[in-house]
This record gives sequence, C-alpha cells and structure tokens, in this order.
Amino acid sequence: MAFLDLQRTCDLLTRGPARILKNEDLSPTQYNVLRILRGSPDGLPCGEIANRMITRDPDITRLLDRLEKRGLISRWRESKDRRVVLARITPNGLKLLTRLDQPVEEAHRKQLGHLGKDRLRALAELLAAARARVS
Repeated sequence: MAFLDLQRTCDLLTRGPARILKNEDLSPTQYNVLRILRGSPDGLPCGEIANRMITRDPDITRLLDRLEKRGLISRWRESKDRRVVLARITPNGLKLLTRLDQPVEEAHRKQLGHLGKDRLRALAELLAAARARVS
C-alpha cells in the first residue's frame, strides 16, 4: 500500500514542475543536469554528473549533446587526462535557470507548503531511510 502511495504522490508532484519546464522545452532530467552544473561553476566530469542525477539516465552523452546544442552547457576534454570530458553551464544556461527558479519554487510551495517545516523534515527523513535501504 505504501509503495503505491509513493508512486501516486511522485507522479502528482512531478506534473506541476514538468509543465513549467515543458514551456521552456526542457525535460526534468535536463533541468536536473543544469542545476547540478550551476552548483559547480568550474564544471564537472560527465561521470560525476551522472552520479549526482536524481534519476539515472544511461545515455548521459546524448543528454549533454542536447543541452550543448542549445547553448546551455559547454564541454571540453581535460588537459591532464584527455579521456575525461568535463561540462560546465553557460551564461545562457544560468539565465534559463534564473528564469525558472521562481516558478518552480512556487510550484513546490503550492504542492507541499501546507505540510509545514516539521512535517516536511519528518517526511524527508522517512524518504531518506527508505532510499538507504534500497540503494
């Protein structure tokens, strides 16, 4: 029963932000990558980006190709080890995230704000415990 409740809740909670992202022709996975890269302005190796993603995308290269084609990220080979490809968010990527910050935050507030800080903290702890068991 709890598993189905989690699935239903996840589906409902992803719809609002997904609609906002769709208006910018951005998938939730692409948005996740941009947010990861915003937190690492010097760039990250592609493998590290994949490790930090919320949902695993087996084809990180193609995902980054799409973002690079749109001018939202840039990629280059590391000078010390040419096998390592790094990615960094571009000024255009930062502008897009800045434009999305308020609407996405507002969607999250509308969805979960009624729970209050204590209940949200308890929920986060329960979800972390569930993830730890299956990771």
